[in-house]
Amino acid sequence: QVQLEESGGGSVDTGGSLTLSCTASGSTESLRCMAWFRQAAGKEREKVVVKYSDGDTDYEAPVKGRFTIAQDNAKNILYLHMNDLKPEDTAIYYCAAAPRTYDCYSGNPAYWGQGTQVTVAS
Repeated sequence: QVQLEESGGGSVDTGGSLTLSCTASGSTESLRCMAWFRQAAGKEREKVVVKYSDGDTDYEAPVKGRFTIAQDNAKNILYLHMNDLKPEDTAIYYCAAAPRTYDCYSGNPAYWGQGTQVTVAS
């Protein structure tokens, strides 16, 4: 089992920046991918970015060039650096992980955090 806990959400103005953190604990050696998802009010949850254990990353088009995923393997922390934030980035952001790469790719990872709210004011 793996436990994930996000932190770092908050409110910013358009054009601002935020960094989210996700601390993983438990059987983290089993993980082959970690990811960030988000869910805006009234919308389905969507993938933001996936980081695979081989180092590859896969950003979704709406955030490409503005968001950066990073990982501190020694501390088991996953980060999401978000720049040039827009009102449409407002959502609950979830950290996720899986022991199978396809599960992150397909949007169905086994492990989820509780989510952290990001609000971007226009």
